[in-house]
Amino acid sequence: MVSKELLEKAREFHGHVCPYLVLGLRASEIAFEKLGVRERPGVSETLGEELVAIVEANNCFADGVQVATGCTFGNNALIYLDTGKTALTLFRRGEKRGVRVYVVPEKVESLYPPRASELWRKVVVEGRGTREDAEELDKLFEELGLRMLELPESFFKVEEVSFEEEVERAPIFETVKCSKCGELVWKPRAVYVDGKPLCASCAGVPVPAVLGRGIVASFRIPFRVIGR
Repeated sequence: MVSKELLEKAREFHGHVCPYLVLGLRASEIAFEKLGVRERPGVSETLGEELVAIVEANNCFADGVQVATGCTFGNNALIYLDTGKTALTLFRRGEKRGVRVYVVPEKVESLYPPRASELWRKVVVEGRGTREDAEELDKLFEELGLRMLELPESFFKVEEVSFEEEVERAPIFETVKCSKCGELVWKPRAVYVDGKPLCASCAGVPVPAVLGRGIVASFRIPFRVIGR
């Protein structure tokens, strides 16, 4: 069962409580149990990226996973595979096996009150809901999320996975100074013009980005620093 304390941490991180946030917490709990992990990673584990989570969609579920597992985008223990599936794979470095927990959407959707589905489409998908609609949706989603704290394992597909090769750790890159703005940039990300390093922004070149629709290979930086 997902504790209320963990749920509140997730609310603080995510901004609100919703079904897929709770599913991320619950899937992490199941993965911990199957993998024999008794508590969230501490200092040594997070510094060393010892426990690694793989998510396959950048949705609310991913925030639940980050809060519950301690594997985050910032500490490099979270890997994002852009398959578009709501699933978590958890493994320890040095071990060739892990566990994958996939949300079975057909079962989860059966729990949704019709009014919540209607409001979700209006407010989130179509972006035409009123403030009152959003508040009602928030209330319905929180009620649903609370009911999901003890969601049975049967709502997930749980599988053992094997790794044929070691997943790389985050490298430490050297930095160089952009010859135009003076900011430091990772050396592999620098663009060289006439032998001088430029950051992507000063060079005016597109970069890979993670957007709401997933990983985009080429995205033009959408802002310009005023006065530069």
